[in-house]
Amino acid sequence: MNKRIVVTGGTKGIGRAIIEKFAANGFDIITCSRNSDELDALKIEIKKHTQIEVHTKKVDVATRKDVIDFGDYVNSLGGADVLVNNAGVFIPGQMHNEAEGALEKMINTNLYSAYHLTRKIIPEMMSRKSGHVFNICSTASIMPYVNGGSYCISKYAMLGMTKVLREEMKEHDIKVTAIMPGATLTASWEGVDLPEDRFMKAEDVAESVYAAYNLSKSAVIEEIIMRPQLGDI
Repeated sequence: MNKRIVVTGGTKGIGRAIIEKFAANGFDIITCSRNSDELDALKIEIKKHTQIEVHTKKVDVATRKDVIDFGDYVNSLGGADVLVNNAGVFIPGQMHNEAEGALEKMINTNLYSAYHLTRKIIPEMMSRKSGHVFNICSTASIMPYVNGGSYCISKYAMLGMTKVLREEMKEHDIKVTAIMPGATLTASWEGVDLPEDRFMKAEDVAESVYAAYNLSKSAVIEEIIMRPQLGDI
């Protein structure tokens, strides 16, 4: 039986790169997105090159019920060996002038989705005393910046949640890792007038996740901070 990886927001950017990396190494895939057409296209593309199973579900991770339903779906398939809480949203602005509701939207999407999905999936990992949770945080989790507003707040909270989970899961032999990428060439940066080599590639983040997963049982990478070679943008 193949191992299974769950990735939220798997049709684009870092999420997709992680799926492609793990699929190439024989993992069955379970993923979600708000866009059914993109999920169907992802499934077709992955199945072209591998013999693995790809399970998809339309989910709005900002909606608690959708997240809970997705967690139930994952458990109905047998649970997960790896969980990657990747889905997120960035709305630029400063605390004093950002759009009304920006904080709530980003907390729901960037934090609560990971909280509720982890709570649904991790008991099965605990019963096996095996599993690895990756939370895609950000350099905004450790370095506030102007125009980051509620995004920074949500990502600071995400890192805090990851640290708490790490402590809780030690005795259950479940690894927990925070991934903190800087500027990565994804849809979030569309329209920005900068050369591609000013950004990291999503594939570089995926390689780091896979490398962290591949350590022996006795070791865990707790945090990975990644930035473009030329520094922050």
